[in-house]
Amino acid sequence: MNTSASWPDPETAELRVRRMQRKLHHWAVDDSGRCFDDVFNLVYDPAFLTVAWDRVRTNKGARSAGADGIVPRFLGPEESARMLETLHAQVKARRFRPDPVREVMIPKANGKLRRLGIATAADRVVQASLKLVLEPIFEADFRPCSYGFRPRRRAQDAIAEIHYLAGGTRAYHWVFEGDIEACFDEIDHTALMARVRARVSDKRVLALVKLFLKAGILGKDLAFRSNATGTPQGGILSPLLANIALSVLDEHFAAKWEALGPYWTRAKYCRAGGATMKIVRYADDFVVMVHGSQADAEALREEVAAVLAPMGLRLSAEKTKICHVDEGFEFLGFRIQRQTKRGTGKKYVYTWPSKKALASVIDKVRMVTRRHKHRTLADLLHRLNPVLRGWCGYFQHGVSKRTFSYLDHYAWWKVVGWMRKRHHGLAWGVFCRRFLPGWQIRVGRTAMFRPWEVEVTRYRFRGYNIATPWSWRPPESATATTA
Repeated sequence: MNTSASWPDPETAELRVRRMQRKLHHWAVDDSGRCFDDVFNLVYDPAFLTVAWDRVRTNKGARSAGADGIVPRFLGPEESARMLETLHAQVKARRFRPDPVREVMIPKANGKLRRLGIATAADRVVQASLKLVLEPIFEADFRPCSYGFRPRRRAQDAIAEIHYLAGGTRAYHWVFEGDIEACFDEIDHTALMARVRARVSDKRVLALVKLFLKAGILGKDLAFRSNATGTPQGGILSPLLANIALSVLDEHFAAKWEALGPYWTRAKYCRAGGATMKIVRYADDFVVMVHGSQADAEALREEVAAVLAPMGLRLSAEKTKICHVDEGFEFLGFRIQRQTKRGTGKKYVYTWPSKKALASVIDKVRMVTRRHKHRTLADLLHRLNPVLRGWCGYFQHGVSKRTFSYLDHYAWWKVVGWMRKRHHGLAWGVFCRRFLPGWQIRVGRTAMFRPWEVEVTRYRFRGYNIATPWSWRPPESATATTA
């Protein structure tokens, strides 16, 4: 694949990259056995590097520096141009070598620490370019039950599928909640590369992927550690590689489903006492919905463990659970449970924010509204509003109105408390007239975001044919078929 283009402007580069991605995706969809053997030139193509740098510079991690201390967001036009020229020459000549990732430990909700690996700015650009090449190819193979870190898919799609399977006459009532122990840290490199090699045989691309896997870790004590397994969590390429590895689960349950044949044979199988299963996965979080008995769900422990073992992964014995949908379970921050609707006597599946998710946003509001963190009310609102707006936007597709009202009440009084401490000794009546006209908190054009005003809407299951960004035409509307 010859690419001898000069450095384009960002808009032209985006169009050129999208056109090439469509071709790659089209070829991969048309021939599921095709092995791409000449795509390395795209990795150092000026258009791909330009788009990759634009995404690195504008994403959420652009303010974090790697081991080289360079912050992508603060890199000027001249410095970034020199960096892209250097990367183009190094990758083309196969002289590029990634630096170790900088280790960062962040607290998890359960009190433990999560290890992140922050790559250098240059390494992030090459990773982003590599992802632009590989993602359209592997998206053709990924199953529709996978929703995490995939274009045009979101967590709400996973929740909607669970809601669809558990409700109505489909009766997927037993739930296997799987939890993989340290997924990103323990993926076996040999098994992962074998899955990549099944679709991409270009040895130069495979060598580049392996270089990133073996780059090593630079700890806080500046000590270098090699990594024999895993892909650094926080890397641009890591979510795609994790999806490639975890696709073994999707393919296993898809093969079981397809082995049952058409709808009428599955229905006959279920009437005879057989069990059917559907997996819903978001990155390394997944549930298996079971249309059968508790024993069928219990048998999945050994079955799933056997599927994950070749990838070097294992289930967490403590966190892997089996429950009935009437008991309820938590997934991706939502509480999912079937309950009897008041006044009807009928059972329906409901989803709402979990207690853990609510406690997390309450802690954020408490931290943001601390007195010493802000000099003015405008500063406080500029920090608080995105927290409230983002949390409510995520959970607005559930039975969340009561939770939103509670969060609104809590946040409103925390802000009022912050304001009263700034005006100590002012009588409550005078304070209200001066600072709370109409019980609204506002400074200039900036008003406090009110969660109770967020409209709660139902997020419908979109079926199993969700179009990718590179589809030549929108897929036909799929009707989900389950036993």
